[in-house]
Amino acid sequence: MRKQQARAAWILAAPFLVLFLVFTAGPVLASLGMSFTDIKRTDIRTPFAVGFIGFDNYAQLLGDPLFRKVMVNTGLYVVLGVPLTMGLALAVAVMLNRIERLKGLFRVGYYLPVVTSIVAVSVVWKFLLRPEGGLINEALGLVGLPQPEWLDNPDLALPALVVMAAWRNLGSLMIIFLAGLQTIPDEVKEAAQVDGARGWDVFRRITLPMLKPTLLFGAVITSIGYLQFFEEAFVMTKGGPLDATRSVTFFTYDQFGYGNYGLAASASYLLFIAVVVLTYVQFKIFGEKD
Repeated sequence: MRKQQARAAWILAAPFLVLFLVFTAGPVLASLGMSFTDIKRTDIRTPFAVGFIGFDNYAQLLGDPLFRKVMVNTGLYVVLGVPLTMGLALAVAVMLNRIERLKGLFRVGYYLPVVTSIVAVSVVWKFLLRPEGGLINEALGLVGLPQPEWLDNPDLALPALVVMAAWRNLGSLMIIFLAGLQTIPDEVKEAAQVDGARGWDVFRRITLPMLKPTLLFGAVITSIGYLQFFEEAFVMTKGGPLDATRSVTFFTYDQFGYGNYGLAASASYLLFIAVVVLTYVQFKIFGEKD
């Protein structure tokens, strides 16, 4: 009987396993192998010339000033974007958790940017950030403030993309944080208030500690997403100005376009290592038991 059940289970799982091996595991292993070769194809008529070169691709990347710059850009995007997005999302979640009327309407409103195409959002924000005629600069001009060239200034382009990403992604984190807030028993807060805790003390000593697993989850998924940022930079700045918004993913895309498949695969695995390391650090920071 057990053998028949096991056989039936394998038969049912076989289609998924085949698809997983062909479209997920296979390409992952193939790209890992490519990262140790000098595989290139700069023209469709040029045959592949493959040679095993060990870790030369990784050494070349780590010694490349452009790759080091895109690593710094990606790191800054995460360092600036994750706290900003989480802070805004937590503030909105706390606000929505306290109101009773129209809560569903506000949820939908904040979540709409998440389900909107990133390309469409990027096009709209590119228009908003135009130095002349852009809504943001027009508003700044009305109150007598400077009107910077947001996307043409190397010092402002990346922060501008971070703000756009925070606006777009706070909705998904807001839903997660709101769900976490609703699992905190009211009795715990009421007991703290009886003991004399008020407002900020309740939030800092009761809400935040009990929300720690939810905050960890939000930090991890947001960091992973921001480490892979590409579309907004591709649409809004093309990686400029002066490579100020070029990310590791953008660099990988460029190398595939140039036919440097081995180098591109190596860059993607260095990004994967960064994801693993950052996730581990976050688990160590947030996951420590009190």
